[in-house]
Amino acid sequence: MTQFRDRGVVLRTIRLGEADRIVTVMTREHGKVRAVAKGVRRTKSKFGSRLEPLSHVALLGWQGRGDLDTIDQVEVIDTFRPVREDLDRMSSAMSMLEVVDQIGQERHGNPRLYEMLVGALSALSDHDSPMVTPAFFLKVLALEGSAPVLEACAACGEGEAEVLVAFDLLEGGVLCRNCRRGRPLSAEGLSLLRRTLGGGLAGVLAEPRSPTTDEITTLATEAIEVHLDRRLRSVRSGQVP
Repeated sequence: MTQFRDRGVVLRTIRLGEADRIVTVMTREHGKVRAVAKGVRRTKSKFGSRLEPLSHVALLGWQGRGDLDTIDQVEVIDTFRPVREDLDRMSSAMSMLEVVDQIGQERHGNPRLYEMLVGALSALSDHDSPMVTPAFFLKVLALEGSAPVLEACAACGEGEAEVLVAFDLLEGGVLCRNCRRGRPLSAEGLSLLRRTLGGGLAGVLAEPRSPTTDEITTLATEAIEVHLDRRLRSVRSGQVP
């Protein structure tokens, strides 16, 4: 077996036997890692509480020959406590963990996805912005090569902003009046979408909750679900992945 060190965010855990857990971690260098943490459910375990979903950790482990690795040591980098203490923020965080769990590939490093997740969780911890989660979903789509077309009609190429009135990811982005299908899109929503994916993220995260941020949250959630070809359990039913 090969020893490895890395940093990662715990995405989910599953009980294994009476004392162990299988922990899924999105790491910086090794991609998504599924590993056995032995004895973590025992009362005297030294790092059981450190391997909970949402924890940002530094870990030492051994790469197994099969699908599961083994975790030997864990140090906490951040628990994102303000997120854990707020049900709304916790729900938002869990939806991001669920998306990363679906996007991340086992043992294939994706430093950008890891950094985006840590950055989004840190932003959510610092400020309860309604745009953290939808911005994260849209940025993930861009990372996956599925960024929506926002500058002109995705179907016919019409570029006048005032005639761009709908959004449909299957068509590739925004649509004009003549081509419209999918979800209606307001002028304010189009502007917020463009700012989110066009380099104005700091200002976007400062936006207070409004009908426009709610519009983009719904749109971004539906878009990521189309991309994943599945509904997000953490969004639709409030369950932890």
